[in-house]
Amino acid sequence: MILAYLPSPSQGVWHLGPVPVRAYALCILAGIFAAVWLTGRRWEARGGRKDDVADVAVWAVPFGILGGRLYHVITDPELYFSAGKQPLHALYIWDGGLGIPGAVALGAVGAWLGCRRRGIRLADFADAVAPGLVLAQAIGRWGNYFNQELYGRPTHLPWALYIDPAHRPADSPTVALYHPTFLYECLWDLGVVALLLWLDARHHQRLRRGRLFACYVLAYTTGRAWIEALRIDHANHFLGLRLNDYVSLALFTGALVYLVATRRPRPEGDVPRPDADDDDGDAAAAVRPCRAAGGGE
Repeated sequence: MILAYLPSPSQGVWHLGPVPVRAYALCILAGIFAAVWLTGRRWEARGGRKDDVADVAVWAVPFGILGGRLYHVITDPELYFSAGKQPLHALYIWDGGLGIPGAVALGAVGAWLGCRRRGIRLADFADAVAPGLVLAQAIGRWGNYFNQELYGRPTHLPWALYIDPAHRPADSPTVALYHPTFLYECLWDLGVVALLLWLDARHHQRLRRGRLFACYVLAYTTGRAWIEALRIDHANHFLGLRLNDYVSLALFTGALVYLVATRRPRPEGDVPRPDADDDDGDAAAAVRPCRAAGGGE
């Protein structure tokens, strides 16, 4: 007997005249705005200029969306390019399908371009953006809820998610309740936000030059591993594991190696400070190393 479950939304698209307004897109946009807001507060607290974050976001966001879509299409090409499929649908980003590893990877390229234009060290900016980035992921996961996608195995837990017949797996159309993996990942991501903010407050001097960002990678991929074990959506498998599991393992290992390799603190004089002297009186010089001195990235 089913006593409780989470209902799915009755619709994920609303129309303002001929213009469709999609919940998935609204969730992505809300996540972006939240990330820019939190990163802006953190960047200013570190001595950066107020408009730095918006300028870098102009580069990072489009690159991130493109990277997320490319990752999804490359890792699941049969969804678009096999017999009977529609290759043009690979461009339908509003239907869902943004791979976070690809979004972060290509988004980092965009951020690097934006940072170079502003004279900012990418590693310093990455530490400032890490909590905001995972906050954006937490908010964006609600787009999967509205699309009724990326849910987990069948379950009768009180928080099971009801999936409409049109969105259920073809091999089990009568099963209605599934693990709400979108919610699990959202809650995990919010926990990672809290962890990163706590680590930064307690160990700021030790977690510089990209080390806080590495902590984000470690924490996020750890959660992604057990969430992937619950999901039943289409995915390519190798040796019994989903492709995303291998990507998470590679990222986890890379972040751990980086933390170990940079565990020794830098000399005090090599750490930029908000109160550093600046010829033009701008405190942002603390995070804007002179490229002529070899500090730019």
